[in-house]
Formats: sequence, structure tokens, C-alpha cells
Amino acid sequence: MKRRVKRRRGEKSTLCNKPIIVIRIQGKQDMHPTTRKHLLSLGLRKIFSAVFVKPTDGVMAKLARVEPYVTYGYPNLKSIKELIYKKGHAKIDRRKVPLTDNNLIEQELGRFGIVCIEDMVHQIENVGPYFMEVVRFMWPFELNKPADGLKGLKNRFKDGGDSGDREDLINELINKMN
Repeated sequence: MKRRVKRRRGEKSTLCNKPIIVIRIQGKQDMHPTTRKHLLSLGLRKIFSAVFVKPTDGVMAKLARVEPYVTYGYPNLKSIKELIYKKGHAKIDRRKVPLTDNNLIEQELGRFGIVCIEDMVHQIENVGPYFMEVVRFMWPFELNKPADGLKGLKNRFKDGGDSGDREDLINELINKMN
């Protein structure tokens, strides 16, 4: 873990304006306390939970530190919609409430001009001005274990494993886990 963080890699200098979905794929066994704190700050408390994050330098640094425990990439519109409609839940008064009613969304996010699920999808897809408010309003997605399992948890995706940056190939994993 230490060598992975210290090792210099060619990083992308320009951050694109697309949301990143982060999926936790490993448990907490043999995990450093700092790594656990980074996962908790991303909102990934359980295995196979997923969250949307805004691509900033700070988030990319966190993802580099927790890379062996997560996989991440850039979801397309279809994957974002399916996740929100199938697995979407809201945080209301510290309770988990399914996103079934637009009145619920209008009460909580109406002051930002977000009145329905489609507005939430639009904010997430375009990393709009109220992206963070929408993400804070939503409970982390609880995905299913993939039917065919994960091939190599310890190895990076580029090296034939599962952890790390998948870029646009994250959509295939989301479809398996949804």
C-alpha cells in the first residue's frame, strides 16, 4: 500500500467535467486506519457501496490512497439513470427513504430548483452547480455482488485485476451489479 502511493505515475493533468462513481470492492481486513478514514470520508462504509464524486485534485488524491479497495470510473447517462431509479435512496432526518415520490425531492432540494428525479440526474450527469447538494441528499448506493464475481481484487484494473481506474468500462460493472 505504501509503495503504491509513493510511486510516481503519469497522471492526467486536466480533470474532465464528468462525474466519477466510486465503488468499494474490498472489506476492512488488514486496512490502515488512515485508509479507513478516507473511505468513510468518501461515504463508502460497506462493501459494494457506491457514490458519485466531483473530480477535483483532492478527490483524486484520496482515490490514489484508497485505490486497492475501490474501483472507479466515468459513468454514462444510462448507468446514472438506472442507479438512481433502481437503487436511489434519500437521506431525510438521518433516515433512508426510497426515491419514489417527486414531492420528497421538491421539499428537500426545491430551493435549488431541483423538483424531480430527472433534475437530479441532470445535475449529476453534467456536474452542475448543485451537484454536491444532490450527492449529499442521496444515500450511498448498495449494489449487488456481481454474478460472476471479481477476478483479482489485489491487482489494478490495468494489470488484469479489479481495483483502480476503469474510466468508461465502469458501466459494464455497474450493469452487472445493478
